Parts: sequence; structure tokens; C-alpha cells
Amino acid sequence: MSSKHKNIIEKFKLMINTNDYALAEELISSDAVFQSLTSPEILHGGKGYLSVVEFMRKSFSDVHWDIEDIAAEDKKIAVSWICSGTHDGDFMGISPTGKKFSFRCMNFYYLNDDDKIIKDVAAQGIAGLFESLGLKM
Repeated sequence: MSSKHKNIIEKFKLMINTNDYALAEELISSDAVFQSLTSPEILHGGKGYLSVVEFMRKSFSDVHWDIEDIAAEDKKIAVSWICSGTHDGDFMGISPTGKKFSFRCMNFYYLNDDDKIIKDVAAQGIAGLFESLGLKM
């Protein structure tokens, strides 16, 4: 993995943990499209990506992502994240439990020729969230 890849993901971590729109514009292509369980609509660019983060913050005000591991080659970066927080807001119709959670999730980020993220493929880590909160899917 190059220092370039590591730098991109370190900035990305800062972006999602601080909801930084300037970093989102720097790191994510305006042409990028994302699908999310949180939105029936296709999301576009950095603003669209951060809308998912905002959705999470409404349910888990202290949500935080830490990098567990990174692997990269060429225009693809794989990141294993540890996501943690407290269920202190309504989440998809589930009232706050006050429970703390921590789960692992995995994302693959694809870069364009300008080294901006154009695609994010996520493993379905949401099951880990439900399990941490003692909820059934």
C-alpha cells in the first residue's frame, strides 16, 4: 500500500468523523453514485455520501469510525473499520435503547484517475449493529 492510499483513507476517516463537507468535495468525485439502505434514492458525490453519516448521527450521536486495517492496490482500497457509538436516537423505527455498540464493517473504495472516490462497496455490517444492540433483524 502506498502512502497516497493511506493518506486518502486517513482524510476519509476525518471526513466521516467530523462530517467535513470540504474534505468530502476533495475526496469524493462529484460523479460518484452510492446506494444505501438509508435512502431509497441514489446518492451523488460528497454531499450524498455524508447524508448517510448524518442519518447515522441522528440515531447514534457519538458514532465514530476507526481504521482496523487497510489494503490497497492501484485504484482500489479495502478498509476494515470499527464503528462504535451509543443508540440514543430513533433508528429506523427503533426507539433509543441507550446501549453502546461496536462492530466491524468492511468497505472497498474505488478511485478514478484523479484519485477521488467514485464507488464504495460495503459489506453488510449493519447486522453487527443490530447484534450489539440486542435487536433482531
